[in-house]
Amino acid sequence: MNVLHIDASVLGANSVSRQVSAAVVARLRATDPALTVTYRDLAAKPLGHLTTAHLGAGAADDPDVAEGQAALAEFLAADTVVIGAPMYNFTLPSQLKAWIDRVLVAGKTFRYSAEGVPQGLAGGKRVIVAISRGGFYGADTPNAPAEHAESYLRTVFGFIGVTDVQFVAIDGVMAGPEHRERAVKGALEAAEALAA
Repeated sequence: MNVLHIDASVLGANSVSRQVSAAVVARLRATDPALTVTYRDLAAKPLGHLTTAHLGAGAADDPDVAEGQAALAEFLAADTVVIGAPMYNFTLPSQLKAWIDRVLVAGKTFRYSAEGVPQGLAGGKRVIVAISRGGFYGADTPNAPAEHAESYLRTVFGFIGVTDVQFVAIDGVMAGPEHRERAVKGALEAAEALAA
């Protein structure tokens, strides 16, 4: 099995999304020691934002275009994608959005029918997202309408045909040290309980 592990937090060793995404990969590795893991740290080595070169008008030897093509190839080769996704200012870090812009490629991961209906081409993958949020944004909270990270990722992966999307949420990490500790502990337990 091929696993693509993506981290996007800018907090390095202080990141809870990184801690939990690593635990998810460790869980997968424990059930299949032969799995292959490709790791991409979008904070340490961010992809550039979209330009006309990325949309087909650029030269293939442009280093940024080539890096985007490599990111797409990694995604297409993966059976499982594990993403450490913090929520910043109600949505994803721009580094993760830039990666998504390299993965949502017409003719590669989606297409439109003659009637203009989108069709996903990347089905058959599993996506596991370790999502961290400073506050509480669950469906049953007053802040639910302001949550644009998990909802966006569900839309993105659904659009390209991925139906097996799971979230391990670490909520309220800025609500105080005790709550942060409980939230991380619960998320690590959830990661350990994931099906192989």
